Amino acid sequence: MFSPVTTLSLSLSLTLLVLPSTLAEGLYSKTSPVLQLSGQSYRSLIEQSNHTSIIEFYAPWCGHCKNLQPAYEKAAKSLAGLAKVGAVNCDAEENKPFCGSMGVQGFPTLKIVRPGKKVGKPTVEDYRGERTAKGIVDAVVEKIPNHVRRLKDADYEAWLAEGGESRPKAMLFSEKATVSALLKAVAVDFLGAIDVAQIRNKEAVAMKAFNVGKSPTLVLVPGAGKEPIRYDGELKKEAIVAFLSQAASPNADPAPKEKKAKTSSSSSTNKSKASKASSSFSKASASHESQDFQSAKATQTSETLEDESNPTASPNSKVVTDKSQQPIKVPDIAPPITSLPDGLSLQQKCLNTKSSTCLLALLPDTPTPDTASAISSLSTIHHKHTQAKRTLFPFYQLPASNSQATALRNKLDLASTTVEILAVNGKRGWYRHYPSTTFSQNPVEDWIDAVRMGDTPKHDLPSGLVVPADSLPMEPIKMEFGSAEGLREAMKGQMPEGMGFEVEEIDDEMYEQLMKQEGGSREGKENMPPDEEVGHDEL
Repeated sequence: MFSPVTTLSLSLSLTLLVLPSTLAEGLYSKTSPVLQLSGQSYRSLIEQSNHTSIIEFYAPWCGHCKNLQPAYEKAAKSLAGLAKVGAVNCDAEENKPFCGSMGVQGFPTLKIVRPGKKVGKPTVEDYRGERTAKGIVDAVVEKIPNHVRRLKDADYEAWLAEGGESRPKAMLFSEKATVSALLKAVAVDFLGAIDVAQIRNKEAVAMKAFNVGKSPTLVLVPGAGKEPIRYDGELKKEAIVAFLSQAASPNADPAPKEKKAKTSSSSSTNKSKASKASSSFSKASASHESQDFQSAKATQTSETLEDESNPTASPNSKVVTDKSQQPIKVPDIAPPITSLPDGLSLQQKCLNTKSSTCLLALLPDTPTPDTASAISSLSTIHHKHTQAKRTLFPFYQLPASNSQATALRNKLDLASTTVEILAVNGKRGWYRHYPSTTFSQNPVEDWIDAVRMGDTPKHDLPSGLVVPADSLPMEPIKMEFGSAEGLREAMKGQMPEGMGFEVEEIDDEMYEQLMKQEGGSREGKENMPPDEEVGHDEL
C-alpha cells in the first residue's frame, strides 16, 4: 500500500512522462554550423546584415526536413565566412507568427536573403534548386554582392586615385578571370572603408609596379603616403580580414539599426497582424503535419504547398509615426536599355565595319520569366555604370521582330525561344556568347566584366552579318538644345565642307506671328486633327 507521499510522487512522475514537451528541441544542436533563428534574431542577424544569407523554415517532425539536415549543415560549413546559413523552427509557438509573415506554407521552405540598397530592407526570394549541399552553396555564392572592381593596366592608376590619397585600397593579383566568393565577401566586410579590386597576372605594367612575381598575391595600399604591404599568409577569410584591419576596421555586422519611434496604435496593429499570421500558419502547419504522417514517401517538392514566383517581402519591423509627415522618396529605378526595333538600326549601331563593341539581348517571340530577368539585370548594370560615369559599351535589346536579330540566331545556331546575350564587335568581326541560363544580376555582371577584360572566349562572326559602314544611310540627327548657342554647338561638324548657317533666337510672340503667316497658330496647330496637321521639317 502506497503512502500519500509516494502516491503523489508517482502521480507527478506519470504526468511528466505523458505530457508533450513544449520546449522540444529543433533539428540543429548548439554546436551546429547552422544559426538557430527566431523572428527577433532574424531581424537583428539577417535583416540588418551586409551579407547574403539562406534560411530554412522547418518543423522537427517533418521527414524531408530531417533528410535535408546533413546536406544543410555541410553547406553551412562550406559557406562559413562567405554567407550566413540559418534555420527557424516553425513548430515553436513563438516562431509561428514570424513563419506566417514570411509566407511559409510547407516544410522545408528555403529562402535566400540578399542585402538591399538600404540597410534593413533586404530582398527575399525562394530557393528552388536541388536539396544538396552543392546546389545550396552554388546558389548562395551566386547571390553574394560583387563590390570588387576588375582592373587592367590602363585603368588601375585612376582607380588608385579615386577617393583621394588617404583612401585605403586592396588589390588581388590573380590568374583567374572570375572574382572568387572569398574576395567578394572580404569586399562586403570592408565596403566603404577599403576599396577592393582584382587584376589578372597578365597585366604586366601593374604587376611590375607592385613588384608582384606570382599569383595569387594580395597587396594592401594603406593610403596617406604609406608604402604598399604584401600579404604572405593563407588565403583564408579571418586571416585576410585581420591583415586588412591595419588600414581600416571592417563593417559591423549586423549593421547598426536606426531607431524610430513607434506609436501604441501601430503596435496594436502589428500585434493584430502577427496574431492573424500565427493563426493562419498554425492551421496550415497542423494540416501539413497530418499529411506528413500519412505520406512518408512524398517527394521534397510536395513539401512546398504553394509555388510563389515573386520574392517574399521581408517583414518590416520599423513603424513610421506619421506617414503624412515623411518625405516621399522616389526609388532609383534603372531605365530599360534601348530597344532596336529593326535590322537597319542594328546595322547602324553594331553590325557594320566601323562599329565597336555592343552588348545585345536577343528576346524570344513569347516573353518568359528569363526575358524580364535579363532586361532588368542589364538595365541595372548599365545604369550603375552610367551613374558612376564609367565608360562602357552600349547595351541594346532586340525584339524577335528585328530581322537582323533573327539572322544572328540563324547564323549562330541559337534557339528562337530563349533569351540570348551577345557581345559583338563589327569592326573586328568577333562575338562572345553569354553561356549561362541564369540571368540574375551577379552572374551577368561577372560575364560583362570578363568581356571588358578580354577574359571570355571569342568567336568569329559569320560572313554576311557585318555590312560596310559606307553602304548604310546616315542615321537621323536628334538634338536637344535650349538656346541658339546650344544649337550652334550641336551642329558643329554636321554641315558639309564650305557650307555655313545662321541661327536666330525668337520669342513666343515672334513665333505666333510666323505661325499666323503660315495660316495658323501654335494653339491652333496643337488642336488640329492628325490628318489636318501641317508638317514641318525638324533638325
